Amino acid sequence: MPTDRTAPDRTTSRRSSNADFVLDISDLGRRPGILREVRRTVTAPERIGLDLVAIEAGADVELDLQLQTVSEGVLVTGTVAADVAGECSRCLEPFTDRLDIRLTELFAYPASATDETTDEGEVYRIEDERIDLGEAVVDAVGLELPLRPLCTDDCPGLCAECGIRLAIAEPGHRHDILDPRWAGLAAKFGTDSGGTATADGDTAALDDDPTIPDARTDADRANDTNEEK
Repeated sequence: MPTDRTAPDRTTSRRSSNADFVLDISDLGRRPGILREVRRTVTAPERIGLDLVAIEAGADVELDLQLQTVSEGVLVTGTVAADVAGECSRCLEPFTDRLDIRLTELFAYPASATDETTDEGEVYRIEDERIDLGEAVVDAVGLELPLRPLCTDDCPGLCAECGIRLAIAEPGHRHDILDPRWAGLAAKFGTDSGGTATADGDTAALDDDPTIPDARTDADRANDTNEEK
């Protein structure tokens, strides 16, 4: 997925799950080396992702996983796939994309060394012979999605002056911005029938006009003084 990685913060949706994300592992036992494959399509119980791009609530989430018992718990590996919808951070247009995540997480047995030596939130845990994948999926999606998603890698964004999408603007789209220092000149001579000031009198008028910036250097002023002497 195209991304502009300049944003400082990352905010995920509130974490929750539903029964579809909960796996009963009572049949696995605790002997290391037992394998079970899980393939199912579940429904996202709520929006999962970041502010500008996410898996929408009600979208299908495809799980293709392998559960393997190890000495400290159950290792879950596999992929999580879903469609995502978002808003381009440059041009603000909506877009859709496909998200495929590689998941590798250990769910610790109660009273295992891992369970007893880690703080809450540092590792996922098995409760009542069940694994709840919901929080692991939310975390993985939040880490995989870009902070500033783009509709395309080369999205030019919006015109800073008029706000039009540059992708659909005329070639060479631009705005002539008048330097405010020359605003007095534009107001004074912009509507004259002669078009430009070329006569000595006009030049002198420009020199005397307090609204026109004096572009002469100190050396120019010194030369003028010497000539007068």
